[in-house]
Amino acid sequence: MHIEKRCFWGAAAAGLAAGFVNGIFGGAGGMILIPALQLLACVDEQELFPTCVSVMLPVSLLSLWLGSLSAPLPWHDAFPYLIGSAVGGILVGLFGKKIPTLWLHRILGVMILWGGIRYLC
Repeated sequence: MHIEKRCFWGAAAAGLAAGFVNGIFGGAGGMILIPALQLLACVDEQELFPTCVSVMLPVSLLSLWLGSLSAPLPWHDAFPYLIGSAVGGILVGLFGKKIPTLWLHRILGVMILWGGIRYLC
Protein backbone atom coordinates (compact mmCIF):
# COMPACT_ATOMS: atom_id res chain seq x y z
CA MET A 1 0.00 0.00 0.00
CA HIS A 2 1.38 3.37 -1.04
CA ILE A 3 1.28 6.19 1.49
CA GLU A 4 1.25 9.83 0.37
CA LYS A 5 4.40 11.76 1.24
CA ARG A 6 2.38 14.20 3.35
CA CYS A 7 0.85 11.34 5.31
CA PHE A 8 4.22 9.61 5.74
CA TRP A 9 6.04 12.72 7.00
CA GLY A 10 3.08 13.73 9.16
CA ALA A 11 3.05 10.30 10.76
CA ALA A 12 6.83 10.46 11.24
CA ALA A 13 6.53 13.88 12.91
CA ALA A 14 3.72 12.61 15.16
CA GLY A 15 5.84 9.60 16.12
CA LEU A 16 8.86 11.83 16.82
CA ALA A 17 6.80 14.05 19.12
CA ALA A 18 5.29 11.06 20.94
CA GLY A 19 8.65 9.36 21.32
CA PHE A 20 10.25 12.55 22.62
CA VAL A 21 7.52 13.11 25.21
CA ASN A 22 7.51 9.44 26.21
CA GLY A 23 11.28 9.44 26.60
CA ILE A 24 11.47 12.65 28.61
CA PHE A 25 8.57 11.94 30.96
CA GLY A 26 8.60 8.15 30.94
CA GLY A 27 5.09 8.12 29.51
CA ALA A 28 2.31 10.30 28.11
CA GLY A 29 3.46 9.89 24.51
CA GLY A 30 0.00 8.64 23.59
CA MET A 31 -1.55 11.91 24.75
CA ILE A 32 0.59 13.67 22.17
CA LEU A 33 0.17 11.01 19.50
CA ILE A 34 -3.64 11.07 19.24
CA PRO A 35 -3.97 14.78 18.36
CA ALA A 36 -0.75 14.70 16.29
CA LEU A 37 -2.01 11.80 14.18
CA GLN A 38 -5.29 13.59 13.72
CA LEU A 39 -3.61 16.84 12.62
CA LEU A 40 -0.54 15.65 10.74
CA ALA A 41 -1.15 12.16 9.41
CA CYS A 42 -3.84 10.59 7.27
CA VAL A 43 -5.27 8.39 10.01
CA ASP A 44 -9.00 7.78 9.92
CA GLU A 45 -10.76 8.90 13.10
CA GLN A 46 -11.94 5.35 13.85
CA GLU A 47 -8.32 4.16 13.68
CA LEU A 48 -6.75 6.84 15.91
CA PHE A 49 -6.88 4.95 19.20
CA PRO A 50 -5.88 1.51 17.85
CA THR A 51 -3.03 3.13 15.90
CA CYS A 52 -1.88 4.95 19.01
CA VAL A 53 -1.82 1.75 21.05
CA SER A 54 0.11 -0.12 18.36
CA VAL A 55 2.69 2.68 18.20
CA MET A 56 3.05 3.30 21.93
CA LEU A 57 3.77 -0.32 22.87
CA PRO A 58 7.16 -0.48 21.10
CA VAL A 59 7.95 3.12 22.10
CA SER A 60 7.27 2.30 25.75
CA LEU A 61 9.33 -0.89 25.57
CA LEU A 62 12.22 1.08 24.08
CA SER A 63 11.91 3.72 26.83
CA LEU A 64 11.85 0.95 29.43
CA TRP A 65 15.00 -0.64 28.00
CA LEU A 66 16.87 2.67 27.74
CA GLY A 67 15.82 3.65 31.27
CA SER A 68 17.04 0.31 32.60
CA LEU A 69 20.52 1.07 31.28
CA SER A 70 20.91 4.01 33.67
CA ALA A 71 19.12 2.73 36.78
CA PRO A 72 17.74 -0.56 38.09
CA LEU A 73 14.05 -1.05 37.45
CA PRO A 74 11.84 -1.13 40.59
CA TRP A 75 9.87 -4.23 39.54
CA HIS A 76 8.66 -4.90 43.08
CA ASP A 77 7.10 -1.42 43.33
CA ALA A 78 5.73 -1.53 39.77
CA PHE A 79 4.13 -4.98 39.99
CA PRO A 80 0.69 -3.83 41.30
CA TYR A 81 0.52 -1.20 38.53
CA LEU A 82 1.45 -3.79 35.93
CA ILE A 83 -1.39 -6.06 37.05
CA GLY A 84 -3.91 -3.21 37.02
CA SER A 85 -2.70 -1.97 33.65
CA ALA A 86 -2.93 -5.45 32.16
CA VAL A 87 -6.50 -5.91 33.40
CA GLY A 88 -7.47 -2.44 32.14
CA GLY A 89 -5.88 -3.12 28.77
CA ILE A 90 -7.72 -6.42 28.44
CA LEU A 91 -11.06 -4.81 29.32
CA VAL A 92 -10.57 -2.00 26.82
CA GLY A 93 -9.45 -4.51 24.22
CA LEU A 94 -12.66 -6.46 24.72
CA PHE A 95 -15.11 -3.59 25.09
CA GLY A 96 -13.33 -0.50 23.71
CA LYS A 97 -14.95 -0.68 20.27
CA LYS A 98 -18.30 -0.08 21.93
CA ILE A 99 -17.22 3.35 23.21
CA PRO A 100 -18.09 6.09 20.69
CA THR A 101 -15.10 8.00 19.31
CA LEU A 102 -16.56 11.30 20.52
CA TRP A 103 -16.53 9.99 24.10
CA LEU A 104 -12.98 8.71 23.73
CA HIS A 105 -11.93 12.22 22.67
CA ARG A 106 -13.77 13.76 25.60
CA ILE A 107 -12.26 11.32 28.11
CA LEU A 108 -8.77 11.94 26.72
CA GLY A 109 -9.31 15.72 26.86
CA VAL A 110 -10.43 15.58 30.48
CA MET A 111 -7.46 13.40 31.40
CA ILE A 112 -5.03 15.78 29.70
CA LEU A 113 -6.58 18.78 31.49
CA TRP A 114 -6.58 16.99 34.84
CA GLY A 115 -2.96 15.95 34.42
CA GLY A 116 -1.91 19.46 33.39
CA ILE A 117 -3.69 21.12 36.32
CA ARG A 118 -2.26 18.53 38.70
CA TYR A 119 1.29 19.20 37.55
CA LEU A 120 0.87 22.97 37.65
CA CYS A 121 -0.34 22.96 41.28
